[in-house]
Amino acid sequence: MTTATGQESERWVGVGTSNSQDPEQAVAEALAPILTLGQPRLAVLFCSPALDLSRISALVHQAIGDGEVIGCSSAGELIRDRALSGGLVIWALGGDGFSVTTGFGVGNPEEGLRNAAAEAARCIERVERRQQTLLFLLADGLCGDQMEVVRGAYEVCGAQVPLMGGCASDDMALQSTRQIHEGRLLTHAVVAAAISSDAPMAIGIAHGWLPLSEPMLVTESHGTTLVSLDDRPALDVYLDTYDAPPEVRQNPDAFFGFAHTRPIGIARRNRTEIRYVYSADYKQRTLTVFAEVPQGAMASLMQGSPGSVLEATAEVCALAERSLDGQPARGFMVLECVARKSLLDREGLLNASLRLPTVQEGISVGGFYTYGEIARTDGAGGLHNQTVVALAVA
Repeated sequence: MTTATGQESERWVGVGTSNSQDPEQAVAEALAPILTLGQPRLAVLFCSPALDLSRISALVHQAIGDGEVIGCSSAGELIRDRALSGGLVIWALGGDGFSVTTGFGVGNPEEGLRNAAAEAARCIERVERRQQTLLFLLADGLCGDQMEVVRGAYEVCGAQVPLMGGCASDDMALQSTRQIHEGRLLTHAVVAAAISSDAPMAIGIAHGWLPLSEPMLVTESHGTTLVSLDDRPALDVYLDTYDAPPEVRQNPDAFFGFAHTRPIGIARRNRTEIRYVYSADYKQRTLTVFAEVPQGAMASLMQGSPGSVLEATAEVCALAERSLDGQPARGFMVLECVARKSLLDREGLLNASLRLPTVQEGISVGGFYTYGEIARTDGAGGLHNQTVVALAVA
């Protein structure tokens, strides 16, 4: 946690946390270390859906005063050295050298979130521009194709503004997620913060997955439904490549558990974006993924291990900090896919993933487990699954 300086003019990033089930106590505990640094210009809430999100968001909004407040429900909350369950994490920045505006948009499951993301992103038109500007997004993780969030934001911001954020989660209930904007609780929504800074901000992306198969052409897909790879039914390719056992070839529940650690990789110009395989249609022989696999793209079936996942998590903050033009980071936000959490939890390695060897002692780190990660610095795409992304603030 960042040490208080007592000087409001100094830039700072602070993180506070609580495991209390009482909203008043949780907010007081989480805000206490942050308010010693000054009044935040932006506070971001990551909150378990087991808590009273409506009351917590209203209390934080009241306490922050003129500062901006956004947030979302989570599937676990992250701080520097451990993962929480059923808790609250507040990540905040303040002091001189920041300008912040926020916005939101509401969509629906039928139409998705593209227009909602564009509406939320228009907050960037009001922010006072400084040396560097990025748009931070939190979106409903259960409302349509997640890639539409990136597209909607891009339509407003263009290629020059980096995008970073995540998709709200609900402790793997897969029923309903919540988004927070200025004390108001939303669903089927996108909330955004335009952050402009006098010093650098940078994004790191890592996943730890490696190709198991040769690249294959996506010969047919419709949104989040993957129909065929190299003109073969996608489900058949998937099951055969991974040598799936008989129960996985017949039982949807067994398939869900099997696919949890066997994603698809989409080739981009300078990276591979990961797609989480959500379910299979045994009659149509198709796969359903959490975000679009574009027809005409090159795709590979991926493999990984607890070790490779740990390595990626340990490295992601360093990847972000390397792009800060030699300036030290004052704090990090880390957003990690809940599927990675499940893998590490089963192996008894969950808390090991939060031991970040590249982060200096005393530097704030906060975040949450997501249903999808947003990180776009250049090129096409920008939506990730089973990945960890980090924002470094100098």
